[in-house]
Amino acid sequence: MEIGNKIKKYREHINMSQEQLADKVYVSRQTVSNWENNKSYPDINSLKLLRNIFDVSLDEFIKGDIEEMKKRINDYDLKEYNTLSIIFSVEFLLMLVSAYPLLRFLEIFGIIIWVLIAILTLYTGIKIEKIYKRNDCRTYKEIVAFTEGKPLSTKEQIEEKAKRPYQKFLLGLFSGLIAIIVFIMLELIFR
Repeated sequence: MEIGNKIKKYREHINMSQEQLADKVYVSRQTVSNWENNKSYPDINSLKLLRNIFDVSLDEFIKGDIEEMKKRINDYDLKEYNTLSIIFSVEFLLMLVSAYPLLRFLEIFGIIIWVLIAILTLYTGIKIEKIYKRNDCRTYKEIVAFTEGKPLSTKEQIEEKAKRPYQKFLLGLFSGLIAIIVFIMLELIFR
């Protein structure tokens, strides 16, 4: 992050020690040292005070760090997405495969178990959808670009936004057809 270097540069420019800066920002000298060595990041109140002390705009002060923060957030979202995708896949497969056997052999208890699995799968799907929305991923191309950590060009973003309504309808239709096919296959297998 660049802010540590900027704090040190601005502090030295106005001939101020870490101790003096710490007093003006109401933190310890160690905290200022941690900022300058990029071990921690100033909170918003400290940023405002630093901006005033150094007489620079907040935008100029944190410029460059915004991109780094976005990348870190994106990396975290990508890791969370990958983990949740595996969990969702297992839950969804379990939900599809277990429906008929649970109903057939455990009757009402089987229905209860299946509903619990379905609720858990739905909850995981909602968490994945929140990641998509946070990263503005709604079409397949946007999702693939997100999972690869690559941004779409402006032209591609416009094209993908135009596809969103159609892809949701087709996804719902496709999911319904798969569920019907799986149910019919299980019915034929367990007759």
